[in-house]
Amino acid sequence: MGKEFNSSILPDDIEEDEDDSNEWITTFADLCMLLLVFFILLYSMSEIDAKKFDLTFQSVTKAIKGKLDRVATSKVAREEAGAILNQVVTRRQIIKAQRKVYEDVKYLQTTKGVEGIMSAKFEDGKIVLKLPSDVLFSPGKVTLSKKGRVAIAAMKDFFIQHPDQYINIKGYTDDTQPGSASRLKDNWEISSLRAVNVLRYLMKLGIKPNRLTATGLGEMDPLVPNNSSQNRQRNRRVEFVLDKIMTGP
Repeated sequence: MGKEFNSSILPDDIEEDEDDSNEWITTFADLCMLLLVFFILLYSMSEIDAKKFDLTFQSVTKAIKGKLDRVATSKVAREEAGAILNQVVTRRQIIKAQRKVYEDVKYLQTTKGVEGIMSAKFEDGKIVLKLPSDVLFSPGKVTLSKKGRVAIAAMKDFFIQHPDQYINIKGYTDDTQPGSASRLKDNWEISSLRAVNVLRYLMKLGIKPNRLTATGLGEMDPLVPNNSSQNRQRNRRVEFVLDKIMTGP
């Protein structure tokens, strides 16, 4: 006798197989949505026209908010998407605020004490002010010169007027190592002590210490190759990297 074929189990098996085969759609939709938000984050961090960004950001945000519940079906995906969107908004606000601070740098560059010697750039929401080490220190020395104290003092009011800025003071040297007669061991020590002494002088001028950090980088990250006396002079510098202090909601 042949085996009896029970056709009643066929529809349920087929339906279960179909359900299993469609599970990838949810994951794929979540992935696409997260990738979209990720590229919005990258887009917001680029240097673009502010008006153009505002229009693009508003339109994309509106589209995502309208479809977020339908596309991001998992709770984790929705939370991740929301966190990324919050990062985009926060980053945009930081860059916008830092641009306003950077506008004040133009006035600082005309201030007596740093006129013609201080350079500045704005990049990725950070403001970098550069002063040549030769202006601040005598050759091979780590103590601020009289001219150096004048230059730092000229920056004091700018720093006080912008209390929402962290100030990371970075010291750099060229690739020439100190001689055997020097009490300084190497360029790491020179650059570190110079940065620390600038920090201490800013504190003396009234800048709060919790806004200040000092970093010595020696001959690392040169602006130009150390292949001439002129290039070495450019690489000997002190940078003030301004980063906006984040406050709570």
